[in-house]
Amino acid sequence: MNRNNSIFSFILIGCIIAFSTLCIATGQTNMQLPVSLRFENGSEVKSVKDWKKRRNEILRIFEQEVYGTSPQLPPKVNFTIESVNKNALGGKATKKRVNLYLDKFSTPIELLIYYPNNGLKKSPAFLGQNFFGNYSTTTDEEVPLTKQWVPDKGGVGNRADEAFRGIQGGRWPVEKIIDAGYALITVYCGDIDPDSDTEYKNGVLRLYENQGYTWGRLAAWSWGLRYVMNYLEKDNRINSKQVAVVGHSRLGKAALWAGATDERFALVISNNSGCGGAALFRQKKGERISNINKRFPFWFCENFKKYNDREEELPVDQHQLIALMAPRPVYVASAEKDIWADPEAEFLSAYHAGDVYKLFGLRGLENCGFPKLEQPCHAGNIGYHIRSGGHDITDYDWEQYIKFADIQFRKKRKKL
Repeated sequence: MNRNNSIFSFILIGCIIAFSTLCIATGQTNMQLPVSLRFENGSEVKSVKDWKKRRNEILRIFEQEVYGTSPQLPPKVNFTIESVNKNALGGKATKKRVNLYLDKFSTPIELLIYYPNNGLKKSPAFLGQNFFGNYSTTTDEEVPLTKQWVPDKGGVGNRADEAFRGIQGGRWPVEKIIDAGYALITVYCGDIDPDSDTEYKNGVLRLYENQGYTWGRLAAWSWGLRYVMNYLEKDNRINSKQVAVVGHSRLGKAALWAGATDERFALVISNNSGCGGAALFRQKKGERISNINKRFPFWFCENFKKYNDREEELPVDQHQLIALMAPRPVYVASAEKDIWADPEAEFLSAYHAGDVYKLFGLRGLENCGFPKLEQPCHAGNIGYHIRSGGHDITDYDWEQYIKFADIQFRKKRKKL
């Protein structure tokens, strides 16, 4: 190759990179994404009333092809108060442990709740699942070890162990959340159903076995969050109209599906949720459908396996999952080094959900563009940030969620 050709190639590559960066920044993409504002029969969605019908179409497709169908929630929530400490965190908070029961034979779904002792009768709240048991979120020995099966990182021989107490405490900055005036509720996802293909007999899937439901673990965890919401509506210290559901990684996928299937969640937060969560399937730069189905074949419904390496044939994509939250606010967060979750695909998904928000007269990310690190977009009803670092949920992430929740919930208060 001569010198002139080398210079031309260098310029061409530079232009391609610059154009790609511009496309990401403006939300443009060459991918042929399914159209949210078009009915299956080809007619256009022109009003909020039309959207409510179209929403049901999209929700049904996600149930049939991705997450599976789930049973109705029990009409009654059964619970026991296990303990109350009104002087937690040096008097800043009240700590309560509550056990929920699906039937008289089921093992409990254990809630760990912190309320701020700030004089307010009811508090807005964050609800999220943890990976290894409530004991893994705190060094507080009043929180018992879980009796359920846990992954290896949470114990020894798949049983919880004191050596692992507080191992994920950094992901749950309770004092920061309490100081901001929010309650925090966390629950072990394994109390709902174990994250294992061989332990399913110990969870909610067992209770509804052979009844025709096609749900996988993600839908089961989402269903469990909805059951917890049943309890929170009865808790006289929680403002059940201002509950934000939050999740990281696979539990971020579950949080999104919970928000899509239950409109009681006032704010939905996805942290590094990637494939099957906030990231567009059609982007194909991070984890693919074939990758996730090979590693975790029990997370999704059986139909989802049809789309291994055939993403374009899937009749929905994840911008439509985010759009199912409209007009409720939703927040998507990425991390620079979390390539497997594909930050670009997460941003583009949130961006393209904005078409539905515009139908409600609300802003998405159209005035944001792909942000620089640690420069969050909080102005619209869709929030987004990308931070430095890798696959985790950090203090920085929580600071943004609190700020965004403050903005969104303050809007609600002004309307009352």
